[in-house]
Amino acid sequence: MATSTTHPCDEVLPAGKLTALGLQHVLVMYAGAVAVPLIVGRALKLSPEQVAMLISADLFCCGLVTLIQALGATQWFGIKLPVMMGVTFASVAPMVAMANSNPGVQGAGLIFGSIIGAGVVSILIAPIVSRMLRFFPPVVTGTIIAVIGISLMRIGINWIFGNPFGPTAPSIPNPEHLQWLDAARQAAASGALPDVPKGMAIVGSVPNPAYAQGAHIVIAAIVLAAILLIAKYAKGFIANISVLLGIVIGGVIATATGLMNFDKVGKANWFDLVLPFEIATPVFDPILILTMSLVMIVVMIESTGMFLALADMTERKIDQKALTAGLRTDGLGTLLGGIFNTFPYTSFSQNVGLVGVTGVKSRFVCVAGGIILIVLGLLPKMAALVESLPTFVLGGAGLVMFGMVAATGIRILAGVDYKGNRNNLFIVAVSIGFGMIPLVAPNFKQWMPHAIHPLIESGILLASLSAVALNLYFNGGRGDTAASVEAARHAEAH
Repeated sequence: MATSTTHPCDEVLPAGKLTALGLQHVLVMYAGAVAVPLIVGRALKLSPEQVAMLISADLFCCGLVTLIQALGATQWFGIKLPVMMGVTFASVAPMVAMANSNPGVQGAGLIFGSIIGAGVVSILIAPIVSRMLRFFPPVVTGTIIAVIGISLMRIGINWIFGNPFGPTAPSIPNPEHLQWLDAARQAAASGALPDVPKGMAIVGSVPNPAYAQGAHIVIAAIVLAAILLIAKYAKGFIANISVLLGIVIGGVIATATGLMNFDKVGKANWFDLVLPFEIATPVFDPILILTMSLVMIVVMIESTGMFLALADMTERKIDQKALTAGLRTDGLGTLLGGIFNTFPYTSFSQNVGLVGVTGVKSRFVCVAGGIILIVLGLLPKMAALVESLPTFVLGGAGLVMFGMVAATGIRILAGVDYKGNRNNLFIVAVSIGFGMIPLVAPNFKQWMPHAIHPLIESGILLASLSAVALNLYFNGGRGDTAASVEAARHAEAH
């Protein structure tokens, strides 16, 4: 129990209450935490077993980094506030771009190498970033978060209908055309025809029955409707986990209709250790490391705002040293993520919101949540169950999860002063335009040097660089820290 000398952040609650409140934190973040390994694992075209390993490693690292952040580890790491750590959605678009360019284990190695490199860079620059909040006022962070949501929305929509390429593409090659090409190849081999040009392929021209199936769309719509009904009519904790409950309902319906099976869950072990470099050995590419480091700077700026907002909510003053320790833990979490073959980590803002909703300020609640996450990461059957969910079930939830990210950015932008400073309109308009370039014209970079492709194929990075540069151009380096903190209060982008 708290005494007159114990700060509410340091209060150790009874074990039962700690476990229940810690589990609530886990459930609130769970859908978002497992979404990233599903997105990146499938973009890499990894096997279901490897995707399940990604999910296990992700949950394990979520818990490990949460313990470091909430408990503290030496004077260098941990802000010692009620913080839950999870994978940042800001890193998804660059990682998917890397996966599309280099699928398979090779691409995984490049991604993990870039994450390890960015983790080291983040640890080193944490003291500098902690002083950069003034360069990221709400007009910048709101724009960046809106573009993150818009970029991710494409993934949720493709989950429902099918990906534009591969077995669920809208069109497939005409079988008659394929037979003709085979005959041409055989004739070329016998010398009757010139050799078939290298790389020649038949373009898809026949509607693909695997694309946009009616049953898939109906189940995705039911998931979406369930989330909206729960969000409106449920109260408190149940309303907070509406996305997770919607996914569960979709999974039950998919199972009942024979569209989901548990074969992989049955084959998975009950318990298994999460080991370093289990999926791929990291490959260090300087350009990819720079790309991920730029993402981490944006993530750490958002974390700074969130830490300041959380300090305000818990009435615990944090100085520059504590702020730097918190940001350094973002870097350490990202480094550990790369080592354990998972992703960049940051504080989950929906959990910051939960602190405000529940009024429970004890950091040991998040310690309990971290321990629960580590245990979940050591249970492969749990990861296999998540991996078994059909993408169309996740698509219904994806519209909400990713749409909320965009809506959060719009909400932050709504508080920006446009009447007194018309130049803010230019910052938002041009930066969102830059963010749309890779979405609308994905091949815009084909004549540019290949080495810079990873830097420019992420709309989030283009929007971030544009927003920061234009804000400096129009508004200079002045910034309102209080406004940035208020924006962070509303940021539910992770």
